[in-house]
Amino acid sequence: MSITLTTWSLEQTSPSDLRPATPPEGDDVVVRRAEVPSAEFGRFLYTAVGGDIRWSDRLSLTYEQWQEIVEKPGAEIWVAYDRGTPAGYVELEAQPDGVVEIVYFGLIPAFRGRRIGGHLLSYGTARAWDLAGRWPGREATKRVWLHTCSLDGPHAMANYERRGFRLFDTKVEQTEETGTPGPWPGAYA
Repeated sequence: MSITLTTWSLEQTSPSDLRPATPPEGDDVVVRRAEVPSAEFGRFLYTAVGGDIRWSDRLSLTYEQWQEIVEKPGAEIWVAYDRGTPAGYVELEAQPDGVVEIVYFGLIPAFRGRRIGGHLLSYGTARAWDLAGRWPGREATKRVWLHTCSLDGPHAMANYERRGFRLFDTKVEQTEETGTPGPWPGAYA
């Protein structure tokens, strides 16, 4: 079955564009960088967060391809933990000319609706803006961008806009509808 897929691209062009969310109350939620490049951990986060919203573009990657992604200079994964349990993540990728892409962002389903997403996006965006300070020789960030689509969670676009991202491109295409792959095959049948 064919469906209409809309993809929106959004950007910030100055650190002052960021409008941080209020962190969740208490100190139960912390965000930490996954400093040891791990293909297994990267794939776990990808499938746990995107399994119910049809993230499938990386499912066929080999271990070596996953390892290459997480070891790429200027690539970072920032993970939100709720009382020690991974709740979601932001994956950053440094690109040429001071550009940083938020390649993936989201929460594991059980952690959605608890005010963690705005905080994690704020934190991850701030880390995109100061990424060059952690990667010697990298040009200072001049632009942070991302894309979201009509298959993502119902609050994704509003969260991006509330954090100060502005729309710069929209694409509409017909695509084949796919099932939700889940964190493992058949999890969201």
